[in-house]
Amino acid sequence: MAILLQAKDRLLSRLKSLTKIQLKQRFNHTLEPQMCREMCSDSFNQEVDVSNWKTVDSRNLGITRAMIPQPSWVVLKILKSQGFQAYLVGGCVRDLLLRRVPKDFDVITTANLKQIRRQFHRSEIIGRRFPICRVHIKGSVIEVSSFETVAKHGEGKETVLLSQIPYGCDEIDLVRWRNSIHRDFTINSLFFDPFLNKIYDYANGISDLRCLKLRTLIPAYLSFTEDCARILRGLRIAARLGLSFCKDIDTAMHSLSSSIERLDKSRIMMELNYMLSYGAAESSICLLRRYNLLKILLPFHAAYLDQQAGKITAENPMMLMRLFFNLDKLVSCDRPADYTLWVGLLSFHQALVSDPQDAFVVWVFASVLYHGKWKEGVKFARDRAKEPVKFVPEISGFSEIESDEQLAVKVTELALSVQDCVNDLTKASSGYVFVSKKIERNVQQIFDVLVNSIESYNSGKRSHIIDYDMLGKGNLVETRFVLGKIILKTISGGLVAGEEEIDEEEMPEVLDKDSVENYLAKKNRKRGLQPSSAELKLKTAKKCKWTEKFSSINHELSMNKEDVVPKEEVEEIHKAVKNCQLPDKELKVRTTEKHKWIENSCHFDQELSINEELVQKEGSQQLGEETQKAAKTCQSPEEEIKVNPEKILEKKDRHSLSTEGTNKKRDKQKRADDKKKNGLLLSSLFKEK
Repeated sequence: MAILLQAKDRLLSRLKSLTKIQLKQRFNHTLEPQMCREMCSDSFNQEVDVSNWKTVDSRNLGITRAMIPQPSWVVLKILKSQGFQAYLVGGCVRDLLLRRVPKDFDVITTANLKQIRRQFHRSEIIGRRFPICRVHIKGSVIEVSSFETVAKHGEGKETVLLSQIPYGCDEIDLVRWRNSIHRDFTINSLFFDPFLNKIYDYANGISDLRCLKLRTLIPAYLSFTEDCARILRGLRIAARLGLSFCKDIDTAMHSLSSSIERLDKSRIMMELNYMLSYGAAESSICLLRRYNLLKILLPFHAAYLDQQAGKITAENPMMLMRLFFNLDKLVSCDRPADYTLWVGLLSFHQALVSDPQDAFVVWVFASVLYHGKWKEGVKFARDRAKEPVKFVPEISGFSEIESDEQLAVKVTELALSVQDCVNDLTKASSGYVFVSKKIERNVQQIFDVLVNSIESYNSGKRSHIIDYDMLGKGNLVETRFVLGKIILKTISGGLVAGEEEIDEEEMPEVLDKDSVENYLAKKNRKRGLQPSSAELKLKTAKKCKWTEKFSSINHELSMNKEDVVPKEEVEEIHKAVKNCQLPDKELKVRTTEKHKWIENSCHFDQELSINEELVQKEGSQQLGEETQKAAKTCQSPEEEIKVNPEKILEKKDRHSLSTEGTNKKRDKQKRADDKKKNGLLLSSLFKEK
């Protein structure tokens, strides 16, 4: 500690005589690639300017702890309760600032990986180069990393001299800063402390978000050389958020695009799945083509796009881009698809380009996948496939085939062609091979139903609502359904059957309820969608349920009122009250009280009728005296009513004990006469008043 304090004092004296070297000068993004490589060894041996460090109240930016899902919040609280610092970090903080639903919520802590694993029963440490601890909690998987991991990884590359430690910063500030400079982009270097409601920004990440700009923390050439996967990650983030690249990133991506061939094929598959399954497929394909990465990964489709680039018109759009456009309308970051969906789309398109098909055959192919039944799919295609499909070279023409047997043969041949194209993706001739044999088998199973016994195919799916949970797990029935829907929307250029029921599903509660509703409303307005009929039916059903409930209650009340006092007598009572000539306000209050009293009196009618003699001899006289007192003051005798039933019931109980075993049947007409008599008595009392 003494050495540390001495180092800080030395830094103060140096700051007085030396001009500060700005952090942005240290990370000069306009350096040539050769200069970047030369500075690799000493890029961290410069002084640090803390003027760019910012601590912002998250609530001022609209971020609160209520937006954190319960599983992530539990992990944070457990680590905090054990004395460790814990933060949300990376893309989740970025997405919250942009009012987007994060794909996941990553946690970073001062605990090491072994300490993290001891805190949770279901957890495991994975990864070699950058190991993390995966925590399974409440049905979710939370990735927890340690500050210690990055610190160890930086040993030998980074030397933070004591003279570099900024004056006035504490140890945890230094730990966070040191971690942030090892991250890929400035907008991913933000830390959020939900316990203190603070966001820590050490690289102007918030400013870059406001400008929708993507920057690396160190020169882009050096950053991409250290980890070429950052090229794909940068393209994915830019495609999803609509960010622009700074000049050095643009130059470095063009120069280092071929370096991604060094990546493991599972890593390539993961990055491509993030691009194409989370609602940004169309823009991702465009960026991959722009930086010559599509030629490496998907050379067939890259050649197709190059060939069609000069032929794009409103009348002749590119079918591949329309397919991914319609895919983006159905999936999103919080409702992703499985990789089998986009691999199936690529294979389907490649089959059409290699062997153009009749438009009606494509209609039936997609309709059977969508409806899950052969007969229903054929009927739908015959009813809807009237207009010509304008996709060249994929569609050869249109001729409605009359025979279902011939049609089944054509559809089966197309399905076999698609399966062959899936197989081509696993061969070296198709470019860099990133599709494994396991993925090939899973995708081919989608089209097996169109090859084997197509006329007896029945998926068993009963609705046109997308089950996003099953879609994300790669369920074959759900994947076929969505694949057929995308193709139908592409070739029809409009809605398909059940469209209004498909477009919107209920959102998983990732954020707090209000935020989720606002997010859905904004997304619906952006896409031009209205609430789905499923949602409207649910709301209508709830309204009808409550309407029936209240109508039945009102009916019961009205029946009770009719049993207590006839309508004519109620009118007479109203006239009697008016004759009191009270002020309007007081008259309304007292009239309301009288109505309450009349309604309450219905509860005693049964007791009065059961013990007729008791009511006539004792109860009527007592009730008459009390009502006279109430009428004199023009007030409802609520207190007397509460007391009298008890007295009457006591006498009734004594009477019932003495008359036990007697006949309990009463004459209904006699009871009705007694009710009328009691009503007339009450009305006469008010008339006297």
